[in-house]
Amino acid sequence: MEILVKAAQLLLSLSILVIFHELGHFLAAKVFKTRVEKFYLFFNPWFSLFKFKKGETEYGMGWLPLGGYVKISGMIDESMDKEAMQQPPQPYEFRSKPSWQRLIIMLGGVTVNILLAFAIYIGMMWIWGEQYLPTSEVKYGIVADSVAQEMGLQNGDKILSVDNQPVEDFFKIPGRIILDKAQTIQVERNGQKMDVNIPEGFVARLLKHQSPDFINARMPFVIAGFSDESVAKQSGVQEGDKVIGINDSLVEYFDQFRALIPDYKGQEISLKVLRGADTISYSMTLPETGVIGAYTNPASHFNFKVKEYTFLAAIPAGFNRTIKGVADYLKQLRLIFSPEVKAYESVGGFITIGKIFPGTWDWAAFWGLTAFLSIMLAILNVLPIPALDGGHVMFLMYEMITGRKPSDKFMEYAQIVGMVLLFGLLIFANGNDIVKLFR
Repeated sequence: MEILVKAAQLLLSLSILVIFHELGHFLAAKVFKTRVEKFYLFFNPWFSLFKFKKGETEYGMGWLPLGGYVKISGMIDESMDKEAMQQPPQPYEFRSKPSWQRLIIMLGGVTVNILLAFAIYIGMMWIWGEQYLPTSEVKYGIVADSVAQEMGLQNGDKILSVDNQPVEDFFKIPGRIILDKAQTIQVERNGQKMDVNIPEGFVARLLKHQSPDFINARMPFVIAGFSDESVAKQSGVQEGDKVIGINDSLVEYFDQFRALIPDYKGQEISLKVLRGADTISYSMTLPETGVIGAYTNPASHFNFKVKEYTFLAAIPAGFNRTIKGVADYLKQLRLIFSPEVKAYESVGGFITIGKIFPGTWDWAAFWGLTAFLSIMLAILNVLPIPALDGGHVMFLMYEMITGRKPSDKFMEYAQIVGMVLLFGLLIFANGNDIVKLFR
């Protein structure tokens, strides 16, 4: 069920993004009285799921969910309509319009994607505000996984700053470390302040790790609820009990319990809990799954903060968040093309994108991820690759600077090269996903 929920969110998000992107081209073309022959969500090789015609435009939905398109008269695009290009230019065609109008039409899609992200962030901040965990509230320190420990961090470290710059939101620390290629992390360890020097080239190691949770907030194991067949509940453990030991081993934090409990699979254990001022022991036989069927609630251990916004205050906040999103994604692209970091080895396709959606339907998370993907789609589309909007923009800029228009034959070949490149990137990214499944 979780996979279906993730897939449904991904499909809905991509559908929204494609429709708005193509709507940007469509509206810009209409402003300059350029004919749009087709407007499609998804591609429709050989057949369409449905279609109808209104005015001069055919609207429809294809069966191949790899994007969408608008077919603009007199433009060499993925349709490769050579016959139409051999006819004399018509006033309503793309090729008959001044270069500045063609430039605006080509930039219409990415412009709308940025505006869409802006609008989503405004709505999110107005409705939900911004919830975050202040770094200062992570009072028990961090849980450092094996990769974080290789980097020099330890369980219980309290992070103070990254490169001597405080990070207000604890969950933004991994992004600061990776995107800004941080060199040092300032921590408090055993009451002493110290610098942790990040080893050279370790950003590549973090990216290959494929987990943003290489550090997490440490917390006690205070029981907040039970599963249906919980051996802990059957033994008499109650909500609110704090787990402090297994047999003769003391347990202070949840990560210590989680690391220790698998050693007792299928065995009878004595679970020690603190209830008020009383220490109580409960005997239970641990199933082969190695779980007691109890969970904790992180929200009960930390003081999360929420920044609330009026509608007017949400507008500049949404603008700032969009600009920061653009800047952060440009940093990610820089890492992809960095031979030192080799982030291209971690590039993923639809499976990777789908995994970032939560396993349960959460509208706040859905819209936040849709805004991020809208920014990503806008930036990727302006890359100077033929067949992308950026490729057309590149040739239009050449025409505006030199006064010479590339020939239709050149544009046809460029389109073919661009499509081959795009399909190659698509195969590479999704191939990475498949390889990761078998690792």
